Amino acid sequence: MKTSRRGQVPPFIVMDVMTAAAAREKTHGDVLHLEVGQPSTPAPAGVLAAAQAALRDDRIGYTVALGIPPLRQAIADHYGRAYGTAVAPGQVVVTTGSSGAFLLAFLAAFDVGDRVALAAPGYPAYRNILAALGIEVVEIPAGPDTRYQPTPELLEKHGGKLDGLIIASPANPTGTMLSPEALADLTGYCEAKSIRLVSDEIYHGITYGMGTATALQTSGSAIIVNSFSKYYSMTGWRLGWLVLPEELLRPVECLAQNLTISPPTLSQYAAVAAFDCAEELDRNVVRYARNRSLLLEALPRAGFDRLAPADGAFYLYAEIGHLTNDSVEFCRRMLAETGVAATPGVDFDPVRGHATMRFSFAGATEAMAEAADRLHRWLR
Repeated sequence: MKTSRRGQVPPFIVMDVMTAAAAREKTHGDVLHLEVGQPSTPAPAGVLAAAQAALRDDRIGYTVALGIPPLRQAIADHYGRAYGTAVAPGQVVVTTGSSGAFLLAFLAAFDVGDRVALAAPGYPAYRNILAALGIEVVEIPAGPDTRYQPTPELLEKHGGKLDGLIIASPANPTGTMLSPEALADLTGYCEAKSIRLVSDEIYHGITYGMGTATALQTSGSAIIVNSFSKYYSMTGWRLGWLVLPEELLRPVECLAQNLTISPPTLSQYAAVAAFDCAEELDRNVVRYARNRSLLLEALPRAGFDRLAPADGAFYLYAEIGHLTNDSVEFCRRMLAETGVAATPGVDFDPVRGHATMRFSFAGATEAMAEAADRLHRWLR
């Protein structure tokens, strides 16, 4: 029987690492999880209370495809408070995680055969979703000289004729950010070249001394993607959002009606309360900052001394060419011999990732300290 080539995309390797880590946990019980980009904290108390109230008082049926009005209003209000940028609730589309947001955005904005650029290293699901949809992925090799971010100059050199560009600030896996000036340069370039910009802003709120800017401040045609998973600590609630230009609202609505009917209803009611939980959520960011400082000091002593600037998010991206040219085998051995799980760089950069790896520091500070100690003993 026929099977589609759409499913013949590479795996999301971090999920395979999670599976291997779970297997080791069963046999050894001592895995330290630095592989997955997931907060170890639960959803904030106000969100949990709102979910309990919804379970008690609401029948939890379908909602409209674009999301419940109170949540769309709360998201729109957030842009005014956080960025001083006016967003109408009608521009907001609530989605099933940022993953659902990317799928809807890519389907609405691009056709089969279109060319969409993204920086390498970068989040692998961008590449794999685009490939599954028949969209040509144009990987832009970015390195320390541009803080692992794309620039107009790199796009001119490596991009060719483009239909779209995906950016992320803070970025996964490097944690690097675009300054407001660099973001404005990219949005201006895209406007001048009629390139649809997709701005991944899911790590906004998790930064270390550098301010965040949204592409909405400098572009009227950009697609904004955000999520309740990272800063709001709600990964399993599977809820994200889009902010869209007018011409994409109806196409996205029709796609959402047919693909998902509506985002998870219980999660939507609960998420309305998330914007009132900043004090609790900012305490999580304080812990991430503590973990970051600890690893930035301890990992170089262990031998991981070539780290990308971690301006935001909760990742450290390490160049390990002096230790191995096979990051998959290196991470496998590291897990087997130390119980420390991390992600090989080939997940983020198929060409150069054999000599890189990513550490997530979203877990407990005690786990970060123990992981650094084990790695120091292992490599020394």
